[in-house]
Amino acid sequence: MPAIKPGVKEGSYDIYPAFEIGEGKISRGLSSIAEVISSEDLILIDGFVGVFFDVVKQSLDRIFADELNIRPEWISTESFLKPPGEIESLAGPFLGGDDPVFGRKASLSLSDFFNVPSDNDAFKESRTKPVIIYGQGAALFSSTGFLIYLDLPKNELQFRSRAGTVRNLGASMAFDPKKMYKRFYFVDWVVLNDHKKNIINRIDILADAQRPDDFTWISGPDFRDAVALLAKSPFRVRPWFEPGTWGGSWIRDKIQGVNPAVENYAWSFELIAPENGILFQSSGLIAEFSFDFLMYLQGSAVLGDCADRYGSDFPIRFDFLDTFDGGNLSVQCHPRKEYMKENFGEDFTQEESYYILDTKDNAGVYLGFRDDISPEDFRKELEDSIALKKKVKIEDHVLLHPSHKHDLFLIPPGTIHGSGINNLVLEISSTPYIFTFKMYDWLRPDLDGKPRPLNIKRGMENLYFERKGRMVNDELLCKPVLIERGEDWELFHLPTHKDQLYDVKRYQFYSEIEVTSENKCFVLSLVEGTTIFIETEEGISSRFSYAETFIIPAAAGKFCITNESDKQAIIVIAYVK
Repeated sequence: MPAIKPGVKEGSYDIYPAFEIGEGKISRGLSSIAEVISSEDLILIDGFVGVFFDVVKQSLDRIFADELNIRPEWISTESFLKPPGEIESLAGPFLGGDDPVFGRKASLSLSDFFNVPSDNDAFKESRTKPVIIYGQGAALFSSTGFLIYLDLPKNELQFRSRAGTVRNLGASMAFDPKKMYKRFYFVDWVVLNDHKKNIINRIDILADAQRPDDFTWISGPDFRDAVALLAKSPFRVRPWFEPGTWGGSWIRDKIQGVNPAVENYAWSFELIAPENGILFQSSGLIAEFSFDFLMYLQGSAVLGDCADRYGSDFPIRFDFLDTFDGGNLSVQCHPRKEYMKENFGEDFTQEESYYILDTKDNAGVYLGFRDDISPEDFRKELEDSIALKKKVKIEDHVLLHPSHKHDLFLIPPGTIHGSGINNLVLEISSTPYIFTFKMYDWLRPDLDGKPRPLNIKRGMENLYFERKGRMVNDELLCKPVLIERGEDWELFHLPTHKDQLYDVKRYQFYSEIEVTSENKCFVLSLVEGTTIFIETEEGISSRFSYAETFIIPAAAGKFCITNESDKQAIIVIAYVK
């Protein structure tokens, strides 16, 4: 991501949506950071996994010597890490053994990875020149000192892991990116996020470290003030885009600014709270910070009536699945609630629905079983497919439904499903997002040439085989109900399954509508139209374009949405029941 906000064509999807926080709030470059901290005796440079701390040290040390005539003493937190073998023993119980995908959420804290001196404030008292403690967990080593936190977006972390330039927390070397991701998800992110939550009000500078030689940063007080404003304002997160073995062409062809040379785009992470960042903008500069910061500081304002239930977990996600001119998704299911808790340590499970944003020829969705389904025959065919590299005629077991724009397919936990070709799916879901039990993947390799892991056993343990035939039509194919109308607008309820935590509504309007949050957090997407303008009762305003996903926090209260095009606008709204 660039440090300066790029221009975007009016009415176009913006891949760098930024929340304006006023002039002069964001600074740029390590020299400006060095100047701020030049008079400090003790400086703590903490940050997320994947940050290039040694590069930061070298650059700052040069700036201190050449520009400020200061020669600080540097102390790396890595020198206090427990031996790699001991750290592997700590992390091991949460990594699921030989399972290539799934582990269990760690019950560790960051301090478990270090031998922290008992008198950690001695770093300040026993030195006569400035001391800089740097690396993950730096704030553990002193309760005082000037604290800088270097944040790193999750997409950048994954690029670095694929390049082999970063390691897991306390690891001796880089591993296969998929293996590293599993450890990131179940261990590293858990302990580092908990640490971030504990130090959030101590942070004096928050820096965006995705460009190693060109940081943008904001002071701690300005950051916390900006987050408080964000928590009552309509806003977007920064989306990011990933290719996949079944990926399509819609995102590449329709969204300005993505790399057109990429073979395909399978996903757009429109709103996946554990992985997306939020951009602040000031005087043309932009800085990204993780969504977690918002929830740690202002979770109650954001979530409203479901804050007690979800705490700092944001419960709803939106993403795009693009199969235009691509392939079918795997035939899959997601874990039942009790299975999710027992096996993976997650507080709520992965449940989905497919809102069809766009289609082309012969589009369809696989959902539910045929009336004559035989679980034993189904399992045997799937297992034989792996052993004999034999194709399965999925339509002999699973129903294939034609899909059309604005259809909603409901996928509660334990339901067999998968998007077919030629859909642009807006996936409206609960936040957990990696817990997919792939049962059949059309005998194709992943982009790395290796087979994608299948989970037939886990899938069979979770499937509801009674979701078949007429029951699918009655309970899983959503039937919109008109519940309100005005002169030029209509409000539809799109009922979800009883086992799903969120509900969905759809506004269709020509001029403007007024909506009251009723202490609920809304996640919305403009699924038809060009642009809309939103203004809250406090006068906070934002503009959004076609296919953009945005959040209106519970604290926003009442707001007005104005259609800025001459054709009908359609907005989908999801919220916790």
